[in-house]
Amino acid sequence: MSGTMMDNKPLSPSSAESEPTEPINESRPDASSVAPASLPLDLTSSPSSAASSSSLSISMTGARRESPLREVLVGREGMYPGTRWVIYLVIAFVIFQVEGWLVMSLRSHVNVFWWRFLIEFSMMLAAILPGFVMARIEDRPFGDFGLPARRAFGRNFWMGTLWGIASLSILMLALRLTGAFEFGSLSLHGVRIFKFAAYYAVFFLVTGFFEDFLLRGYSQWVLSQGMNFWPAAALLSISFGAIHGGNSGEAKTGLVAAGLIGFFLCLTLRRTGDLWWAVGFHVAWDWGESYLYSVPDSGALLPGHLLNSSLRGPDWLTGGSVGPEGSYLVFVVIGALWVLFDRAYPEVKYGVNPVTRTLSPS
Repeated sequence: MSGTMMDNKPLSPSSAESEPTEPINESRPDASSVAPASLPLDLTSSPSSAASSSSLSISMTGARRESPLREVLVGREGMYPGTRWVIYLVIAFVIFQVEGWLVMSLRSHVNVFWWRFLIEFSMMLAAILPGFVMARIEDRPFGDFGLPARRAFGRNFWMGTLWGIASLSILMLALRLTGAFEFGSLSLHGVRIFKFAAYYAVFFLVTGFFEDFLLRGYSQWVLSQGMNFWPAAALLSISFGAIHGGNSGEAKTGLVAAGLIGFFLCLTLRRTGDLWWAVGFHVAWDWGESYLYSVPDSGALLPGHLLNSSLRGPDWLTGGSVGPEGSYLVFVVIGALWVLFDRAYPEVKYGVNPVTRTLSPS
């Protein structure tokens, strides 16, 4: 029981019976001699009442000791943002472990392309399904976390796609002009060109949903309530860069670039009000690197790419094993993206009201 409820608890019948009976013929004290309610308990109550109050105090202390983590995890307004984020991550981890067991059972029955797709799809589900659970806990629509269904594949998505393929093409053109990139001949022919184009479009759409919702969806929403938008964005963008460290061909320059691209995508969330622009950009950038220009993407050169292209020159220019994301020129592109996007989308449409703790323009 809470302290307030226990403070208001009436004395037990046994305590009332132990009160000394007042003689009928004894004179009543005047108002000035009555002890005020604010005096200490031992001056206004009988010994038995004081004992009862003491036992209540002891029971209150015992109740607090029964749940020592409560004060750390729960505040007056409910669970702290950090607590809710941990719950989200734990649910995501459990789902991914279960899915991992199921996917592993199919390993010998599918080819490498479907195997890669199943892994990516399982990670997407592990990131998004806990969002629906947290929406029930938070008692709010799932769309508040960045992926409203009413805007699915609408204007923001296609504008993000356009910006993504255009910015990557500018980077590749710059590398071509310096002699660091060669298009080469076609690697695919006939209907396989369209099959792999469609495959990688869907593959990287799943990747976009996974990475953007995990690090800029619910996580960004809930952490913004505890540390405001940009500190949360910085923390999650650093995490986004660090996650890429698991790729075999990654390097420090590529990790920094990935983190900065993630930070830029936080700006797109802030200014468009949802993640659809970021998902579109993410799909186009990864599809352009891995399929269209056929270069390493965060250290991985995927099979089924369109061209027999090549990169040659110093690593600071070509990106080395990382690919164009590891080139120093990518930082120029990211800076230009930030400036241009800031001017094209000047209005803030996503934020957290510190009073109501709800999404609102700020």
